[in-house]
Amino acid sequence: MSQPPNGFWAQAAADPDRTVLIAPDGESWTAGRLHAAANRLVHGLRAAGLRKGDAFAVVLPNGVEFFTAYLAASQAGLYLVPVNHHFVGPEIAWIVADSGAKVLIAHERFAPAATEAADEAELPPSHRFAVGAVDGFRPYTELLEGQSEAAPQDRTLGWVMNYTSGTTGRPRGIRRPLSGRLPEESHLGGFLGIFGIRPFDDNVHLVCSPLYHTAVLQFAGASLHIGHPLVLMDRWTPEEMLRLIDTHRCTHTHMVPTQFHRLLALPDEVRRRYDVTAMRHAIHGAAPCPDHVKRAMIDWWGRCVEEYYAASEGGGAFATAEDWLKKPGTVGRAWPISELAVFDDDGNRLPPGELGTVYLKMNTGGFSYHKDETKTKKNRIGDFFTVGDLGILDEDGYLFLRDRKIDMIISGGVNIYPAEIEGALLGHPAVADVAVFGIPHPDWGEEVKAVVEPAGGHEAGEELAAAILRHCEQRLAGYKRPRSIDFIEVMPRDPNGKLYKRRLRDPYWEGRSRAV
Repeated sequence: MSQPPNGFWAQAAADPDRTVLIAPDGESWTAGRLHAAANRLVHGLRAAGLRKGDAFAVVLPNGVEFFTAYLAASQAGLYLVPVNHHFVGPEIAWIVADSGAKVLIAHERFAPAATEAADEAELPPSHRFAVGAVDGFRPYTELLEGQSEAAPQDRTLGWVMNYTSGTTGRPRGIRRPLSGRLPEESHLGGFLGIFGIRPFDDNVHLVCSPLYHTAVLQFAGASLHIGHPLVLMDRWTPEEMLRLIDTHRCTHTHMVPTQFHRLLALPDEVRRRYDVTAMRHAIHGAAPCPDHVKRAMIDWWGRCVEEYYAASEGGGAFATAEDWLKKPGTVGRAWPISELAVFDDDGNRLPPGELGTVYLKMNTGGFSYHKDETKTKKNRIGDFFTVGDLGILDEDGYLFLRDRKIDMIISGGVNIYPAEIEGALLGHPAVADVAVFGIPHPDWGEEVKAVVEPAGGHEAGEELAAAILRHCEQRLAGYKRPRSIDFIEVMPRDPNGKLYKRRLRDPYWEGRSRAV
């Protein structure tokens, strides 16, 4: 197949009848239909007063409206601000107000939070739009009604402004300067070349996580721009994922280790029911993956299981299955457009094999945190920045993560890394999910606590806790072992696998302050 035109818009003009998207309800969308919807949205947003450099926010599930917004912003010089639809009203309001979003588009599924947010952010009723029915919001169709399907004038490349997760303080928008170039002048799908994913090539991308997540939207958007049809999941379930891979012959997807764990928990007869051999790149990131889970996925899905390490701010590493099997535990080597370095607390660059703070650098341009010059300048050494992870670079340039600095436990002056302990605990068949962190100890400063979500068929209680602690005795040095285990029905994770560890840890530290 010949090289496709660069970017979705050129492809839509060249072949408007090609199917480019399968919605969660199974409806097929052609390139021409999606192109027309995006154009109408641009005209509607401009009619609402938005101009180049302005922002609009969306609180939407995975669906056609999300991609319409993405494509509209991308060709109108606007900033699209995706909002985590699990947020409550005040959290959404903060992002709407801080981003300066002039329009909010929300789905009726999230009506209470969206309404509270719009009121708190003092967004005019004329600039609130709802997919479905939301009191005080205009129907989304009114934003498109009567608007032209023709390409807008003054097309210029826009961007997505994601907000960081906000592990400390309020989340901040990651804002990149607009280039002023035409959308076609930027190869928006080139990012996927890092992972060996080529244009067209009979590829089909499965979107199996929420699109408000930076990486999920970046992978999906890049796939669309290099001619890959998208298959969208709204609410992820393991068997439905297998069914979609089988039905649509999906070739690549972005995943998180939690999804691996739940796929592996399916009965053998269910797993055998579906053909996953079309999958070429099952790329995972966002959270650490225990070794035994990754090996099990490679045994099942083959060498398509690949890993990356990155930050929303930019930069990263990539490991093929071969890389990981050669160097178990690595998250890979730096992308061609990125650099990695490890520094000590005094800002000295460390040699291979020494543990320090991991720093990243993007060679394609910088970023700033919106309205936060202090945070922009903080945690930087020259052009390198860090998100606080600890790790080691080996002599071949492969990165091995140890933990996040904020999660490190200091007990009796010894540094303890929860990720290692969590990996050992996940090796017990009764442990479906686990979080390890430090809690106060009068003599040592901190002691190791584990909170466990029991696997199905296992009852929480003293007997199970004792069995898990015995399991640790065979796998961890004494100072690393949990001193006690608590149980929780469901671990607090978002759909991307991110663990809200502070929700578990903070009650133990109420009225006290941590050293880290």
